[in-house]
Amino acid sequence: MKQKAIFIDRDGVINREIGRYVTNIDDFVLNPGVLQGLKKLKEAGWLLIMITNQGGISKGLYSKDKVDCLHNLLTEQMARLQIAFDAIYACPHHDEIEKCLCRKPNSLLLEKAISRFNIDTDQSVMIGDSDRDILAAERVGVRGIKVNSNENFMKSIAEFL
Repeated sequence: MKQKAIFIDRDGVINREIGRYVTNIDDFVLNPGVLQGLKKLKEAGWLLIMITNQGGISKGLYSKDKVDCLHNLLTEQMARLQIAFDAIYACPHHDEIEKCLCRKPNSLLLEKAISRFNIDTDQSVMIGDSDRDILAAERVGVRGIKVNSNENFMKSIAEFL
């Protein structure tokens, strides 16, 4: 049976966009309504899948371990509410350094999730704060919803609940 999924960008949607790479715990501040919204989506039967570009890895500005540390912090906060992402996909590449198929607006990470979880693209949504998020969604037939950076997450998901 096909499943519906919410694909979610990280910086600007899940956590505060600060105008530079988020590389340490002090800068990793969740946007208002994120944990409550993720819980409501999960309870409503949506798969939760984060899709994030982390090009600073390719640029040598921070390591994959730093990214994993931030994701682990988020995972721990979600676990307190008894929820979890079904998957987190992070592209470590940057087009100034190397070309890849996974960096949004390319769609490889979404394609992997769609295949892995048997996702119904007609019933799924990508929430992002940039045009590249929406383009990646459109490339795989998923509806893209562009939100303002650092917006209350509950406002971003209101139409799905």
